[in-house]
Amino acid sequence: MSAAISAQTYAPPAGTTTDGVFTGSAGPVAQSVDWLAIAPPTAVAVAGLAVLVADLFLPERGKRLLGPLSGAALLLAAVPLLFLRTRTTATFCLPDGLQECSYSADTLALVLQFLVLAAAFVTVLISMPAVRDLKLPAGEYWFLLLSATAGAALVPASRDLVTLVIALEVASLPSFALVGLRLGNRGSAEAALKFFLSSVTATAVTLLGASFLYAVTGTLHFQGISDGLTGTDPQLNSLGSAGLALTLVGFAFKASVVPFHFWVPDTYVGAPVPVAAFLSVVGKTAGLAGLVLLVVQAFASRGEIWGPALAVLAAVTMTVGNAAALRQRPDRAHGAVRLLAWSSVGQAGYLLVPLAAAAPEAGTHPEQALSSAGATVAYLLMYAAVNLGAFAVVAHIGRAGRANRLQDYRGLYASHPLAALALGFFLLCLAGLPPGVIGLFAKVAVFSTAVQNGLGWLAVIMAVNVVIALYYYLQWTALAFRRGEPATPAAAEGARGGGAQQRPRIAAPLSAGIALTALAGVVLSLDPDLVLTFAAGGLR
Repeated sequence: MSAAISAQTYAPPAGTTTDGVFTGSAGPVAQSVDWLAIAPPTAVAVAGLAVLVADLFLPERGKRLLGPLSGAALLLAAVPLLFLRTRTTATFCLPDGLQECSYSADTLALVLQFLVLAAAFVTVLISMPAVRDLKLPAGEYWFLLLSATAGAALVPASRDLVTLVIALEVASLPSFALVGLRLGNRGSAEAALKFFLSSVTATAVTLLGASFLYAVTGTLHFQGISDGLTGTDPQLNSLGSAGLALTLVGFAFKASVVPFHFWVPDTYVGAPVPVAAFLSVVGKTAGLAGLVLLVVQAFASRGEIWGPALAVLAAVTMTVGNAAALRQRPDRAHGAVRLLAWSSVGQAGYLLVPLAAAAPEAGTHPEQALSSAGATVAYLLMYAAVNLGAFAVVAHIGRAGRANRLQDYRGLYASHPLAALALGFFLLCLAGLPPGVIGLFAKVAVFSTAVQNGLGWLAVIMAVNVVIALYYYLQWTALAFRRGEPATPAAAEGARGGGAQQRPRIAAPLSAGIALTALAGVVLSLDPDLVLTFAAGGLR
């Protein structure tokens, strides 16, 4: 938390009341903390510390319980969201009557916190077999996973730059270690180093931008920054614009936006598959949550600057991601993970479209801007469910054959029909084809925001990219249902003696992860309004 939100004493005028603060006429009164509001990220952080301490005392066999305990902790951390959904609560507020708070449990924060906790829970399920198979240190793995989740859950509730940047770093630093946790694996070490160096550079640029903004506006709270950028000295306009652009860099990096995407394919391939799944959903959610908060709240008054920039970045990101995914060869090692990595970059482009469309209303109609940003949240909910499910299937195939080529999925339906059906469903959702109805509806919601806000050229580019993506999604789907055994010797050897019929049974936690994500995709496809309400203004 920032210094502005620490438990401090002050002497406000007698009789005044500030949300999150007890005041009176007797003198200085200590600032209060709404523990229910901050319960979700706090509970996850405490659980992470508890797991790390428990690891010191448990015998080797007992450490297998740390995974289920971590999953249970994430479920418990989500319980306060049920009580918070009926009210908007802000805490860690300044005692100056301006209602500037550093933490807000509003609808946007609660929805994204639920998404982070649910995605982390599924990651726990698909991680249990990987921790055992790869002989990862259990205590360290679960501690790092919970720590990164706590940071990601804090990001959407942050309402000042210091809290936001610290939350993003809390989500990022454990992720570096998770990527490189396979000791003795050169690819894992290289991926972690690339991820670390590029992330540190992005963070340094973001902090430089934040310092520029503070110099121009004199505040770090979002509302104060928005007001300060409007009424600033004309001589400081250039400095404010530079600060705005530089601050967005770190969050664009986490969201894997081109040209800050170069770490994605190598990092996903070098990391254990569950960690790649975690980065593709939870890490992306943290980055996009930061972008939403910054453009809709902190930089609302300067939409003429960030709006066109985000539109161009959206077009470039979806085009580069889909073009690179299209080039993945079926016989390339780790081709499945690499294709999902580039697909994740392409999906980031779609997620940016509603944010770019929010620019015209950001300064004058903030509620309409938030409505446009709601389409990003709606698309993110769909993407999180089906992308985690696809990674869960990939994690199972990775247990059978370490190469994890796309060709290794040939004949999957013959050995594991339910897994093949689930994979096909997930890929069709990402492509936006029936029966993945929620994928189609989410894309239509994003497309509509672009058209309604005068970004017809961006809508055309999006439509072209959706058609391009159909090819590689359908090609992978067809491969899973094609007759025959795995086409590569490595896949056959990894399948324990030979064919698709010899693949090992799906581990129970992996089955649960696939089932949960498939169920979420089916429910959302049957009732798209559960998600699309956010695209229609449910975040107001």
